Parts: sequence; C-alpha cells; structure tokens
Amino acid sequence: MSNVPPRPSPARLAIVGGGPAGLFVAEIACAAGLQVDLFDAKGSVGRKFLIAGKGGLNLTHSEARPAFDARYRERQHDVARWLDGFDAPALRAWAAARGVETFVGSSGRVFPVDLKAAPLLRGWVRALRDAGVRFHVHHRWTGWEADGRLRFATPAGERLHAADAGVLALGGASWPELGSDGAWVPVLQAQGVDVAPLVPANCGFDVDWSTHLVERHAGAPLKPVVLHWCDVAGRARALQGECVLTATGIEGSAVYAAAADLRDAIARDGAATLTLDLAPGRDPDRLQAALQRPRGRRSIGEHLRRASGLDAAKSALLFERLPREAFEDPARVAAAIKRLPLRLQAARPVAEAISTAGGVRLDALDDALMLRRRPGTFVAGEMLDWEAPTGGYLLTACYASARVAAHGAIDWLAARA
Repeated sequence: MSNVPPRPSPARLAIVGGGPAGLFVAEIACAAGLQVDLFDAKGSVGRKFLIAGKGGLNLTHSEARPAFDARYRERQHDVARWLDGFDAPALRAWAAARGVETFVGSSGRVFPVDLKAAPLLRGWVRALRDAGVRFHVHHRWTGWEADGRLRFATPAGERLHAADAGVLALGGASWPELGSDGAWVPVLQAQGVDVAPLVPANCGFDVDWSTHLVERHAGAPLKPVVLHWCDVAGRARALQGECVLTATGIEGSAVYAAAADLRDAIARDGAATLTLDLAPGRDPDRLQAALQRPRGRRSIGEHLRRASGLDAAKSALLFERLPREAFEDPARVAAAIKRLPLRLQAARPVAEAISTAGGVRLDALDDALMLRRRPGTFVAGEMLDWEAPTGGYLLTACYASARVAAHGAIDWLAARA
C-alpha cells in the first residue's frame, strides 16, 4: 500500500457569463490550476463580442495613458488601477500571442488585421476547452441556494452547482437578445448589494422630427459636423465627427461620445441641447456673403446648396428648424448653419444602447472586486458601475477588471486551502 498522500482536488471556480470578461477570468483561473466551470444563458458564448466585431472588431485604443484613463470619467482612478495590471498594449500582446496581429487605424482605434472577431473567439474557446474549462450553455443564473450553491434555469429544469468561489460577468442590459439583459440586478439587490440603476450609454437620442424629414431622410449620414454641448459641470465641449439622422432622432459615433453628458442633462433638466455646425471649416462671414448673392430663379433649396455646400440631409435639418421666412435673412441662415440647436427629449432605450452605465457600485466591492456582502463572489466587466465611450475603451476595461477579479478569486481560494 502506498504511503503517498492523495493529491488534493483543485479548488472549484464557477464563472457566470461567457463574454470577454468571463472568458478571460476562465483563462487566468485555469492557468492557475483551478477547476473552472463557465455558465452562459445562451446557446454559445461571446455573442455580443461577435456582433460588435461585425463591422470590424475594435479591440482597444492606442491613446496613451493617463489620457486613456480619463475616458472613464468619474471612475477613471478606479479603472486606472485595473489598467495598471492589464492595459491596451497588454491586450494587443495577448491577441498577438493567439496569432491575431493588430493595427492602429487612422482614428487611433486598434483592430485585428483581418478586422474579424470570429477567428479570435473560436481559437480562444477552443484553447479554453483544451485547457480543461467546462462550458455549460443554456444555463440562466437565478441566484443562490441557502447553502451557497448556484441556481440555474435550464431547458431540463433547475440545476444546482457547488463551487468554492464564483465570478459574475453577466454584462449590462444592452442588446438583451444576446444575453446581457440585466436580469441579475434584482438578484443581487435581494442580497443587499448596492446596484446603481442601469442606464443607456453610447446611445442615440430622440428628437421631435416632422413626418417629412423622417420619410425623406431617416438613415442619412451627417458628415462632417461639429457637435457643441455642455458637460455636467457646465463646460463647453466640441467634437468633430459623424452622426446619422434616424426615424426617432439622432445617433452615431460623435453622438455616442457626448452621450453621457447629454443623458445626464436630460435626467437633470428634462431635455438637453445639442448644437450642430453643419459646415465645419466654413468662415461664418464668407458663408453669409455667399448666401447674400442673388438667387435669381433658383429655389431656396438650390441656392442654399450652391452657397453653403450642404447636402440634402443637412439642408433638410435647416428647413426643419427654421421658419420659411428666415431663409430671406442670409445672416440668420448662416448663423443657423454654424450653430443649429437640436432639443434632445430622451435617450433611446437601454436595450438599444451599445453599452450601459450603472451596475454594482464599487463601494460594494473590495479592491479585488469581491462582493462585501458575499465573500467568495467576485464581479467583472460591464456589470460594474463604470462607463466609457466607444473606441476600444469598453473592451479594454472588461479585460482589465476580469484580471483583477480572477486574481482576487485565486488569492482568496489560496488563503483558504
């Protein structure tokens, strides 16, 4: 009979959520020797990651720190601590180690050379399976039993799972059809966890358009334009970029960059004003002089187009916001072209947003992102109360927070071995 003591079983870690944060936790935990089970409510993992990469996977951004950190607004100091362990260059190196080379686009955004998310995700999941991670799909997490086991609703009925520690990486509430539906909020609140309301981030806004504008110009791009608005502190902000007229209002990359300020202004005041410069680079005096030239037999619209260079969608915005008689006053038209105010009535619903703000308040967590109310349970990714603009900042912080939570779980388990 052998006197060799039996090898202890590895500690068991349950990860709930199969987005990038959950997958990255699984990778780190598995490499540390933990037995990892990953659960997802959908039939496959990484669905939002795949959809986000359809137009070109924006993995991260090349902006240097600390300017990079400032993109996280009120949470920049907390997120900076996560980034100290895993930042944008580290994310690019991680992708390269998986055979995915990246490049910096003209806007500073970082993309895979092939622009695709699917090859990266397929290779990642395959490597995790080979390393021993056990995937459980069609498992919707519903909370905990009194003895700490996790509860899951599955097509075969309720299933219970025992683990020594857990990481929640369930995302926010945007794009619920892909799995991030915010259903975890009441579950955690019932446990006494402080959760900030989930609200839309990187979203469009409602404007009271006329039927004519919607029928003729919904879907039309506005480019280039300069957006002017005030942040929550009342400071004037400006950004040149592109946006899109929609059937309900306005959206697009430039609008998303201002969305947090505009959303908060609406919450505070009931509405917000976004002002557009429809002719960036055009001198107001020269623009007015061009508009003052006799139009002869040309229509007002044709005269406007020739004098200002505005396309049909931009011209339609002017006709939408100025009374007919205003077009007899070149000074007024020129002023409107350079500063056309739009009254934003509401942010679009959270389900339509690219991401969400709000989530588990950081005060409810320790520095390792463990819930103070439930020792042994850690939180990562978009579930946390932070937000960022598009451009790779969202994904980078998801990875960075996942690393913190993963190491937090590893250390917590090691201390109890």
